Amino acid sequence: MNRLVLTSTLLALSATAMAAPKAKPTPLPPATLPAVGDALPLAGTQSWATKDWLYDVPSDSDAAGKVVVHWFCGPKQKTCADDLARIITLRETGRVYVVAHIDGSKAQAKKLDPIRESEGVGHGTLAFGAATTKLMKQLALTGPASIVVDVDGKVQLVSTGSSPADLDARDAKINDLVKSIRAYKVTVGETPANVKPGDKFNLSISIALSPWLKWSATSPSEYVLTVPPDFKCDAKSLKGDQLKPTGPSLTASVSCTAPKGSYEARGELRFGYTTGSGGDGLGTEGGKWKFEVKP
Repeated sequence: MNRLVLTSTLLALSATAMAAPKAKPTPLPPATLPAVGDALPLAGTQSWATKDWLYDVPSDSDAAGKVVVHWFCGPKQKTCADDLARIITLRETGRVYVVAHIDGSKAQAKKLDPIRESEGVGHGTLAFGAATTKLMKQLALTGPASIVVDVDGKVQLVSTGSSPADLDARDAKINDLVKSIRAYKVTVGETPANVKPGDKFNLSISIALSPWLKWSATSPSEYVLTVPPDFKCDAKSLKGDQLKPTGPSLTASVSCTAPKGSYEARGELRFGYTTGSGGDGLGTEGGKWKFEVKP
């Protein structure tokens, strides 16, 4: 009897569960234009619907260390064809990643394609189709319009004007951002001060890589110090295990002593790094110190 009751109960619960309506997913809010200073992911916010891509989806590794330009246009806008040439010129600098959003079909998108197939591989991609049309409608954009994002992922400009003056201002902003891109920051250690004969002092240089770079595993770093012959230092050069980066930072430091006198010392730090897409870079930075040792 107990088994019959238990079976009936389970069947009733199962029927209830089957009859219960599935919860509908909460619809995303309409997309809105970001403001200057807002963070904007490479593929847009969550409310930017999935699109059809003429090439691959936007690549974080390809866009790393570049100014990102989200460019919105459509075949019905006469000024889009003129602005296309400007966007291609910006892309060709090698420091701009273009995500084009074209309000039209695949065939129409190809006519306004700033990537130009193999010419721009690794320098951007292009979205088209119904989802792009919906996005541009929600953003109230027809084109040409641009959202400019700096290397830190923050919006620096939202340009919706299509006059030559508007486009000139946008291009100038992008070029200024490109000029300010730095692969790394150099800090030369302070010049020794109030040093007495026999006192230890440090001669150092530090490198801080930008977030999109990594230290090279194949190009060893080396620090070479050039000092007067009467200096006594714990080393005149550092390399290999003597130069190990801590995260994005690498510091080369040598401790010395010197007798009374006026001196000049020089240091040179050579290092290698790689980009997210596998490219290699080499850096050489130097420091110079002029100081006096006196009792």
